[in-house]
Formats: sequence, C-alpha cells, structure tokens
Amino acid sequence: MSKKQKDTGPVPVPEALPLPVVDNHTHLDHVRGTGVGDLVDDSSVENLIAQAVSVNVTRMVQIGCDLPAARWTVGAVERFPQLLGGVALHPTEATKHAAAGELSQAFEEIEKLAAHPRVRVVGETGLDHYWVDDSAGKAAQEESFRWHIDLAKRLGKALQIHDRDAHDDVIRVLDSEGAPEKTVFHCFSGDAAMARLAADRGWYLSFAGTVTFRNAAGLREALAAVPLEQVMVETDAPYLTPMPYRGRPNASYLVPLTVRAMAGELGRDLSEVCAVLSSTTETVYGPW
Repeated sequence: MSKKQKDTGPVPVPEALPLPVVDNHTHLDHVRGTGVGDLVDDSSVENLIAQAVSVNVTRMVQIGCDLPAARWTVGAVERFPQLLGGVALHPTEATKHAAAGELSQAFEEIEKLAAHPRVRVVGETGLDHYWVDDSAGKAAQEESFRWHIDLAKRLGKALQIHDRDAHDDVIRVLDSEGAPEKTVFHCFSGDAAMARLAADRGWYLSFAGTVTFRNAAGLREALAAVPLEQVMVETDAPYLTPMPYRGRPNASYLVPLTVRAMAGELGRDLSEVCAVLSSTTETVYGPW
C-alpha cells in the first residue's frame, strides 16, 4: 500500500478484556457509515454483537438520535437482549425540525419511544456550536435540550449529553434546569477543569477513542482528574475509532483498545478498571 492510500477495511479484533465491560454509546443504525436513516439489518447486528462479546464487551447502549433511528432502536432493544437503548433528537436534528415547524411533533414521538422499559437513556441531546452557529439554530437547540432534560427527569431515566464546542452553555443550561440524577457526558471533550466541575456535581464522563489520539493530552488529563467511579467508556461507533486505527470504521469490539489506554494512563490494573466501568454502567442504566 502506498503512503497516499488509506486503509478503510475492518480493524483486526483485539485481545479480549479480562472482565466484561459495556459500550456505553454506539450507533448500530449507522454501521454502514452512510449517514442518518441507513438502518442496519439484523444479521449485521448479530455479527457485531458476537464480535463484541468475543472480546468481553458483552453489552451495549444503542443510541437513536433522529426519528428513524429512534424507532429502530426501540425495535432493536426488543430483539437483542445485549442492548439497552437511548432515544432523543440530536441537537442538529432539533435545529432541522424547528426550521420545518415540526419540533413539537418530534418531541411527542420521542416521548412515546422513550417510555419503553428497555430504553434507559434520553439522549444524545445537548448543544452543538460546531455545526450550528446562527442564533435561531442555537435557540432551537437550547429549547430542545431543556425539553429533553425535563423528559429524563419525568421518566426517571439517564441523560446523555452531546456537547460540541458548547461547554459553557451546556453547563449553564444544566445548572438552570437542574440536571437529572444520572447525567452522562457522552464522548467527553472538555479539559481537566471541566471534568472536575462535572464530577463535583455528580455527573459521569464517558470517554471514547478520542482519549487515545496523539493530540488529546488534555482529554487524558481530564480522565486522570476525576474518580474512576464516575468514568464510563464508549465507542460512538462507527465513528471515533481508537488509535492505532483512527479513521477506519469503529465498532463495539474495539472498546478494549480504549480501556487498555485508559488503564495505562491511570496506572491502574486492567481488571480493576473493567470491574469499576461495569459497576458504574449498571449504576447508571440498571440491569440488562
């Protein structure tokens, strides 16, 4: 392969973890990597679950953050016992529904789907100032974020937060609304100071493959700044593949790469890290 060619094929299966862990956030509905609405067939889901189980990633939280994916998620958690679900309008989806005058109708459907007993998460919801930087779009996202916070509290479910280039505003909204008892920063992207602030409020920080990236020293400092008992792990698959396979398709079976990197950064025994991650996940989402 020449230096200009990029390998986009499947990543080799890594060594299994010594104890089971959970992929706290994955998008099985996007595994083909072509975007919203590309819903995967059941045989592909079965294969992905089997690969993950083979490396001791025994359970996953499937996140559907647009209406087609949220509907699919509810069906998937009924068909696959290894999955629990989360449903919400992603911040950019909220912006689109608001522009079309359909935000209230979308809220109604999400609320019905979120009531399913195997849907344990309201999310991912939050703010995204990377993709949306106009005032109307930001206002729609904040309205949606506040609505989802209220929904999580009314249903007694965990909240998973999407925060991209919006740290201060996310904290502001959570503080003004009152965060749900179990609040998780999906794919945490803040610095050590923000990590300590979140941990002090009792929130959880979920780390993805980004914590392994060479240019992510700040994320590793954030990981080390908080109690391990408030840390979770995820893939955000098929995105954010950990090193050394960054840029190739991600999947739950690659969680061991991130967990090993986390244990190494913390100087903690790998089995201990796995056990704490697993315990924390059940504390937040309940038993499968």
